[in-house]
Amino acid sequence: MTNHGKPTPAFIGASWAALLLGIVCFGVGLWNAGMARSEKGFYAAVLIMGVFAAVSVQKAVRDRAEAVPVSALYLGLSWLVTGAGVVMLTVGLWNSGMALSEKGFYGLAYGMTLFAAVAVQKNVRDGLAARTAERPPAYVMPEAPQAYYPPVS
Repeated sequence: MTNHGKPTPAFIGASWAALLLGIVCFGVGLWNAGMARSEKGFYAAVLIMGVFAAVSVQKAVRDRAEAVPVSALYLGLSWLVTGAGVVMLTVGLWNSGMALSEKGFYGLAYGMTLFAAVAVQKNVRDGLAARTAERPPAYVMPEAPQAYYPPVS
């Protein structure tokens, strides 16, 4: 059996588990944190922004590697927003009054979630490519014969 780059079920499961664990841990930490709702909203928004940006970077880089056109603007913005999310989380944690262990918890949960989101997106794309490669080619209608017109003399 040919493996067309399809990820193993163990890797797919581990990627999804890491993504869900990161999101749940970050969310439970925010739910139980003794901070203002606006601060909780900031950290939640930074997580959502970071996940989306990391997936965008992965998609753009892979598209370029597979010769799919990607504008430099989109690729640059994806990297910029990913970096901005990391910087925003870092500055927010640096300036917060949380204990160092709590800051580390949020940083690790954030990093794990971004990494897992990229892995899940890669698995989805690899799985789709493998399913597409396994399909028999679609029937293509042969070209209609050209009408013959004798030369006019």
